[in-house]
Amino acid sequence: MTRLTIKHLRYFDALARHGHFGRAAEDCAISQPALSAQIKELEQIMGASLVERGARQAHLTALGAEFVARARPILRALQELESLGRVARGPLSGHLRLGVIPTIAPYLLPGLIRAATRRWPDLDIRPRETVTSRLIRDLAEARLDAAILALPVSEPFLHEEELFTEDFVLVRPAADADRPVPSAEGLREMRLLLLEEGHCFRDQALEFCARNGPAPRELMEGSSLATLVQMVGAGMGVTLIPEMAVPVETRAADVALAPLAPPRPQRTIGMVWRKTSPLAGQLADLAECVREIGLAAREEARAMMAPG
Repeated sequence: MTRLTIKHLRYFDALARHGHFGRAAEDCAISQPALSAQIKELEQIMGASLVERGARQAHLTALGAEFVARARPILRALQELESLGRVARGPLSGHLRLGVIPTIAPYLLPGLIRAATRRWPDLDIRPRETVTSRLIRDLAEARLDAAILALPVSEPFLHEEELFTEDFVLVRPAADADRPVPSAEGLREMRLLLLEEGHCFRDQALEFCARNGPAPRELMEGSSLATLVQMVGAGMGVTLIPEMAVPVETRAADVALAPLAPPRPQRTIGMVWRKTSPLAGQLADLAECVREIGLAAREEARAMMAPG
């Protein structure tokens, strides 16, 4: 008789998350027919259907939803057992699944991976770039070991390690370089370019602009900070970007940079991981490396904006 295996649990969890056999197979690094065969085998073991197969989506049956809810704690416990072995081997090593939000990843990851490779030659960082809500979900389900994002996240199961703060910088067309820097009230009267909904940086920028007044009158959206800066260079409006993005996004753009008047909007960057993670001590070491890289990026940005 075929028995239930960890492989069955992992494959079914992937299918439940993606709702699509092809994407689940890609996530599991196997072929779609192989995944389908494993799911059918699992249904035979359970003696009932776990998935309703549609033309484009796979929907869980009531039994399938209950099954995956019970399977996920088992997968999390298994991941932590595997982490115990990594701790026993000494310094950071092996695959480390690190989540990063999109307004940090392009500016921090290259330097972090270079520095981490020098310090921990046996460490293989596997980054995942996505928005905060998805990172928290993946941490909860043990699909990530840690994440770098804006604090606070205020999730009771996560340890939050505060690393550094950075200001938001005004980006406007180069022709406006000599004009007075607008206040939050002044920004509300301009065409403000912001990231699409779902990005925490968008919410933080809007919060600053709406201080003691309504939200900005005219908003345009972009998919990335790079897009926003190029739109500003084309004269379509102004935007706010974090300091660490300045060296990468503005060096070759036809824009002017200006620090905002105090109290400046800013964000706190931190690293989070599960409080139950056996890797907690090693992740704290990695967090110090992230702090060093982040502070260096912040100082480079401030030097670019310094007078003269």
